[in-house]
Amino acid sequence: MKRTKHSKDFKLQVVKEATETGNKSLVARRYELNPNMVSRWCTEYKNGKFGDVDVAVLPDLDSKQLSKENEKLKVILCEKDLEIAILRDLIKKKNPHLLKNLK
Repeated sequence: MKRTKHSKDFKLQVVKEATETGNKSLVARRYELNPNMVSRWCTEYKNGKFGDVDVAVLPDLDSKQLSKENEKLKVILCEKDLEIAILRDLIKKKNPHLLKNLK
């Protein structure tokens, strides 16, 4: 089998896709690569040894962790919106003239 030399742009594309999907073997199958190669590229990318390509290191989060973090942030946002609505109702009841300034 002939050895193929891949460009740094191609490697970067594969690494980003593997990191976003969280499934290195699926990305390897898509590009007809060995899963160990994709895993090695991802490790090199995380360690900053990805050649002369200047890229920011991606956080090591899988899709489950991202989903949990997203849900937690949604709950916090809902709580803040509820708190603002309650405070506006209190202002409306006690000092209706101040409500004009809030809008």
